[in-house]
Amino acid sequence: MIAITDVHYRSQSATAARLLARAWTDDAAVSERTASVAAAGDYEPGAFYRRELPALLAVLGAAPADEGIDVIVVDGYAWLGPERPGLGAHLWRALGEAIPIVGVAKSRFAGAAAIEVARGDSARPLYVTAAGLDAAVAAAHVASMHGAHRLPTLLVRADHLARGLP
Repeated sequence: MIAITDVHYRSQSATAARLLARAWTDDAAVSERTASVAAAGDYEPGAFYRRELPALLAVLGAAPADEGIDVIVVDGYAWLGPERPGLGAHLWRALGEAIPIVGVAKSRFAGAAAIEVARGDSARPLYVTAAGLDAAVAAAHVASMHGAHRLPTLLVRADHLARGLP
């Protein structure tokens, strides 16, 4: 199973969404879940994980592998640079390095060795990094995801679910 995640912030809380899909090419999730936690502070460039990680851990539960989760997709970077962990690497480590993490970012981060993935007719690529999985393999999976636009269908759905949108 592939878990696709996203986090949305409100003034006092953060809500994380988790979708499960059986294959990278799926157009719909087999299950959806949200979890809310108290807001974990202000945004800090390069320290995104401080805000996102608590909500992601809450929505994934104590043992994601027990749910059959083989890989987790996060909205952001796994690595910000050599030996500089991003959200994905922090999550990977928090889960005992047992489940690979694919980071999909919408904007470039200076210093990150991301693989650019062009999707649809968009001139703007997505930036893919990975922890516990070869980044080229992760990029190929992201390129294969369902949807005709820049953002894959299930990444958009995770964003909407975290925001409380239909």
